[in-house]
Amino acid sequence: MIIELGSDIGYLALSVLLATLIGVEREYKGHNAGLRTHILVCLGACLIMLLSLKIEGAAPARLAAQVVSGIGFLGAGAILKTKNTIKGLTTAGSLWACACVGLACGAGEIVLAIVTTLLIMFSLMVMKHLGNLVNNGNGKK
Repeated sequence: MIIELGSDIGYLALSVLLATLIGVEREYKGHNAGLRTHILVCLGACLIMLLSLKIEGAAPARLAAQVVSGIGFLGAGAILKTKNTIKGLTTAGSLWACACVGLACGAGEIVLAIVTTLLIMFSLMVMKHLGNLVNNGNGKK
C-alpha cells in the first residue's frame, strides 16, 4: 500500500518521519525528550490541525495557537535548573518547533514542514559547534 502525500494519512506519516529526524538527534545526545516524545508532539499537532480543518465551525488558527501554547507546558518539564546551570532549553525549543512542524504537515504545507525540519536539524547539529567556538573564545566551557 502506498500512502499518498496529499492525503491525511500521508500528512500524519510525514509528521512522524520529520519528527523522527529531530528526535533521533535528541536521543543520540542523551536528552530525556528524545525520539518518542518528538514523534508524539509532532503527530498530535498534525492531527489537531487536520481535525481543525475538517470540523465545521472550528477555527484552525485558534486550535493551532492552543497547540503552540500548550507545548510550552511540556517544554517547561524538559527544563532543569540547578544552582548554577539550566539544562533542557534546547530540548524544550526543539519540542516547540517540532509541534510547529506537525501543524505545518496538518495544514498541507509540506515544503514549509520539510525546510523547517532541515533548519531545526542545522540548528541542533551545526550551530552547537559555532556556539562552542564562541563560548570557548570567551573563556567559557
